[in-house]
Amino acid sequence: YFRPFSGNFPSFFVGMSRREWKNHPKALFIVERKFKTNGNHTTHPRSYAETTEAITITVEPFYLDEQSEPDDGHYVWAYHVLIENHGQRTVRLMTRHWRITDSMGRIQEVQGDGVVGEQPVLTPGGSFEYTSGTPLSTPSGIMVGTYQMETETGDRFDVNIPAFSLDSPYQAGQVH
Repeated sequence: YFRPFSGNFPSFFVGMSRREWKNHPKALFIVERKFKTNGNHTTHPRSYAETTEAITITVEPFYLDEQSEPDDGHYVWAYHVLIENHGQRTVRLMTRHWRITDSMGRIQEVQGDGVVGEQPVLTPGGSFEYTSGTPLSTPSGIMVGTYQMETETGDRFDVNIPAFSLDSPYQAGQVH
């Protein structure tokens, strides 16, 4: 069963930029993954990216061990999302649709307006980033989704969020 998110996700992550959460003292304690610099961009060995209609979505998931309770079947992940507009049109992120599948094949769909309480506007060359989280009742899973964007002329289109793996040290093996 899918245990509702009970507020155990550290609120200090929500809405932070990559630089803020990466350098935050609590984040440094919780996030144990190593980042590396590649030119001007900080990358993560487990980042996932996809481009749709000149909008690139990059996601970096990480397991939150201290927020999880494996003995109770409660596993928590955070994921950092970077949205970049490489196109010529200004767009607004209107809605999100997530499909979260646990390792037992159970699916949770999440839909709503914007992200982290915002409907950000991305001008050409602009970007927006945020951090959020999700719990599962199994030690691994997969997330995938779409953002619906709207242009200044009112045209709407979906942007794919790449499928990304939610892996924890408690799974039998790396399955994703």
